Amino acid sequence: MTNNWIILACALIPAIALLVFVYKQDKRPEPVRLIAKGFLLGVLSVIPISIVEAMLMMAGAGTNMPTTLLGAIFTAFIVAAIPEEGIKLLMLNMLLRRNKIFDEHYDGIVYAVSVSMGFAAVENVSYLFGNVDMWQQVGISRALLAVPAHYAFAVLMGYYYSLYRFSRPRNERYRVMILAAPVIAHGIYDTIAFSIDIQPALGGVLYIVLIWFCFRLHKICLQRIREHVQRDNAVGQ
Repeated sequence: MTNNWIILACALIPAIALLVFVYKQDKRPEPVRLIAKGFLLGVLSVIPISIVEAMLMMAGAGTNMPTTLLGAIFTAFIVAAIPEEGIKLLMLNMLLRRNKIFDEHYDGIVYAVSVSMGFAAVENVSYLFGNVDMWQQVGISRALLAVPAHYAFAVLMGYYYSLYRFSRPRNERYRVMILAAPVIAHGIYDTIAFSIDIQPALGGVLYIVLIWFCFRLHKICLQRIREHVQRDNAVGQ
């Protein structure tokens, strides 16, 4: 029983830590109750996402373990990235639809990350408890790659969500990028991850490519965070 609590804690800590990190960057913090609501919506998003992904795989749209590069690309984008990011965006819309407190650029990133970390936390729990015999290795790998990747996808979504919300007149390019940016990043990440198993001989090289991609993605996200913080500071002066 104690071991189960340890596994649960290790599964939840990465997502919560990244959410706290983003929250702490906000000099005018959002209400904790709304952050918690966003996290809960992210948790609940697992249900429709699982249903959609199961239906797509039953229809032959992809598999859990693609065997070709084309299959990896198709599964990564059609079965994983589009449903997951699309439903997370629906949850974000539900959270912000009547939220009058959403009055700064950085707020979009905070709320998007809260939703995404809710989803990532549940997904991480399922992976660790689904691999109990090697949960330490799975936990470390996902804490360094998969969970931060979901955080990065959310930063991109929240970044463009705010740009569109505060643009006058409305910039339709920003509206498209709200979903397109995280889907593209998510699809590329999953394609590389799937390809590691497809090409075992290149597994080491592809793993390095995956780490490099995550590193570049996080540099971009930190830049996007700074941009919105600077925009808000300029308005507040």
